[in-house]
Amino acid sequence: MRSFKTELDLNNKQSSLCARHAGTSRHAYNWGLAVLKELLNHNKANPTDKIKFPTAIDLHKLLVASVKVALPWYYEVSKCAPQEALRNLIKAFKRMHQVKGTGFPKFKKKNIRDSFYLEGSIKISGNKIKLPRLGWVKCHERLTGASPKNVTISKRAGKWFVAFKLDTTPINNQLLGEPVGVDLGINILATCSNGFVAPNSKAYRKSKCKLAKLQKELCRRTKGGKNRDQTKLKLARCHYRISNIRSDSLHKITTYLAKNHSEVWVEDLNVQGMLKNHKLAGAISDCGFYEFKRQLEYKTQWYGSKLCLVDRWFPSSQLCSDCGAKQSMPLSQRHYDCTHCNLSIDRDLNASINILNYARIAQSCKSSDGSPLPCSKLETELQNYESRIE
Repeated sequence: MRSFKTELDLNNKQSSLCARHAGTSRHAYNWGLAVLKELLNHNKANPTDKIKFPTAIDLHKLLVASVKVALPWYYEVSKCAPQEALRNLIKAFKRMHQVKGTGFPKFKKKNIRDSFYLEGSIKISGNKIKLPRLGWVKCHERLTGASPKNVTISKRAGKWFVAFKLDTTPINNQLLGEPVGVDLGINILATCSNGFVAPNSKAYRKSKCKLAKLQKELCRRTKGGKNRDQTKLKLARCHYRISNIRSDSLHKITTYLAKNHSEVWVEDLNVQGMLKNHKLAGAISDCGFYEFKRQLEYKTQWYGSKLCLVDRWFPSSQLCSDCGAKQSMPLSQRHYDCTHCNLSIDRDLNASINILNYARIAQSCKSSDGSPLPCSKLETELQNYESRIE
């Protein structure tokens, strides 16, 4: 399944109808959360008289019997919106117990991540898509492929977007090149062992002054006023532009690597631990290291290539890519000058070549059936590589 998301070009009537759907979905979610909270408090106060935890179907039956009768505006929107909201609520409660670090579900607020779900008779024709209750809606780009069974419509920075999934077959690319090692950095986002360099867009750093100005203007606006809403929209659009610039550069780099190389070797960076360095946390967040790895994971599956991770403790920046000598390399030193073989090379390029050498050693430490040998042999080979001095 491949997802697709594009912006919608709505008229005033369609925009108002989308806002109604999002509001109904939000109301159903908050109502269901209040019911479940009351149920949990009852079970906690009366351990002997416990009530069974309801499913999404049970909540929807109760919603139809009690809420829809009192609120007739529920019938002005599609029934799929409140149904999916209650399904998401039950998923949130299950995820709270299954995923570590996930807190208790919270009530939703207006104009914050507004979205709703639609299913039914959906058709695609050129740059238009036919949605239930909304009719034919224009899109900002031409849509291709079969018609989806369901869509999710969301709002961000005052703009409405439609997202759906389609069945696709992976591309079997027979013209893939040789394996490549990739070193990630802050100034240069990706440096490849073949010499390819992808600069970092630094979208947040370039827009930092504008964000500070808009944030200062927002703090001075009176709450509840129209001017505050306009400034808030400007700030949201600025954040949206920053994310688009960062996402565009990451998509271009990852697509190039997945399309043109049979194997992509990348360091398994501990991004969460790196962000604890408050002097570099802003610059590291602006790079998008985690998103870089996530995009490579699914794009290598699309194009028939393979993503391989290098141990995060491998000293790729401290080793000489020519003789294997090891020396300390502080972050301020951007050029690697070997004291044994007199090699002078860029620090990031030297690290990417070392990552590729690590890949070749790892490939050689495999049995005849392709399975990796015990880690002891790989560690021995790496120790020999690090201590090899011509």
